[in-house]
This record gives sequence, structure tokens and C-alpha cells, in this order.
Amino acid sequence: MPIERIDDAGDPRLADYRDLTDVALRRVLEPAGGLYIAESAKVIRRAVAAGHRPRSILVQEKWLDDAASVAGDAPVYVVTDAVAERLTGYAVHRGALAAMHRPALPPVAEVVAGARTVLILEDVVDHTNVGAAFRAAAGLGADAVLVTPRCADPLYRRSVRVSMGTVFQVPWTRLPEWPEAGGVLHDAGLHVAALALADDAVPLDVFVATRPDRVALLMGAEGDGLSRRALAAADTVVTIPMAGGVDSLNVAAAAAVALWALRV
Repeated sequence: MPIERIDDAGDPRLADYRDLTDVALRRVLEPAGGLYIAESAKVIRRAVAAGHRPRSILVQEKWLDDAASVAGDAPVYVVTDAVAERLTGYAVHRGALAAMHRPALPPVAEVVAGARTVLILEDVVDHTNVGAAFRAAAGLGADAVLVTPRCADPLYRRSVRVSMGTVFQVPWTRLPEWPEAGGVLHDAGLHVAALALADDAVPLDVFVATRPDRVALLMGAEGDGLSRRALAAADTVVTIPMAGGVDSLNVAAAAAVALWALRV
């Protein structure tokens, strides 16, 4: 494990960590470049425990021992607080960042094999909501999470941080586009339950009373909700009964409520 002290934010060895606040840039570079950024020694440790490999770690001196313990053979770049902030564009308070090798996504059929409860996120573009939904999935017993092609990256550093590292705990992969995705889900033997506002929607408690053995819970984005193509793939439309003139919950909160109700 080489330890290299760097005092120049422009050093080419630090390219993976540059301009982390540019979300649009990271969305392009991280999947295409085969990397993602893990933030904090705790999250890095969970990623390593899940079989992911760091290709480098960026750390301030006071956090060196903690970061070095999970580095393996990857180089550890030690920088000052000022260099870290100039490099990343924000104050790095959590001690360490790691550029991690992004694992290849497994096929949908492999991820959902034997699963009784699956959470599907359609086009949820807010990384905080994606991370919170993964945390709910992990804590409330979902066996897998599936995300659509335009859904925010679960391995983006904000998603990972909000999930408390549970993105490494719950099996997940990306679905193909609709309507192909619907065929894949039904071929896997999953009953697709779409959470949406509709006149003919079944209240969640009624749906739970006759819960199918294997359920894929389909959630849409804030504001727009589920697309017509997603709803067309659903076997049942389900709604969470609300009070106080409120029509719906935040997508992560709704996922938590529905997963708790569907727990087996």
C-alpha cells in the first residue's frame, strides 16, 4: 500500500476526485469511466466488505490510519484540508474519499431470483431520494432493488452517503426500457404493484391482505409519478390512504411505508 503525500490540487494522480460538485459531469464520468466515489472510512469499509475494490484513497493526515486499514494495495493520497477543498470543490469533513472500481451490473433475472419483495425506482433523479429508498429497502426487508435507465446512480456519492452504505448490502441492477422491462419482471414471476394515484387504485392495506407471494413494488419520481408505460406493465395499482388533504408522500417515505406493510 503506497502512501503518497501530494501538495498540488492539480496533480494528475488526483484526477478521479476533481470537481465532485459538478453532478452532471460525475453522472457521465463515473459509470463510463468504471468508477464511483465512496465517502468516509465507514462507507469505504462497507464497499470493500461487499467485494468492491478501491483504486485509490484520498485522505487528510489525521485520518490516515483509518483509511489505510481498508486500502489494500491501492495507493493512499495524503493531502491537506486546503488541497482537498480546492480539489473537490467542497470541505471534506468525513475523513476519506475513495475512487472505487465499479462492478459490472448483473442481469435482472439473477438479482430477483427467489426474491419475494422487490423495490423498483422509475426515473427517480434525486440522489438523496435514491439513497433513502435503498436504506428503507435494506431496513425493511426488500430482497432487491431495480432502477430504470434514467434513474439516478445508486453509487453516486450522495446516494451512497444517504443510504448509509446499504447500496452495497441490497442486490440491485438496472432494468431495460419499458415495455421490455415488464416482460422481464413477469417472466421472473413477479406481481408488479404500482404505487400511484388512480380512481381504481387498491388501498395498500387491502392489497396487503391478499399479498401475492412475490411482489415488485413500483415507485415513480417526485412530481411526475409513474410513466404511462410503467403503469401499463403493472398488475395492480396501489395507493397509500392519506389524510389532511395530502395526496401523497415523498417517494422514499412512501417506499418505506409500503415495504413495512408488505414485510414477510
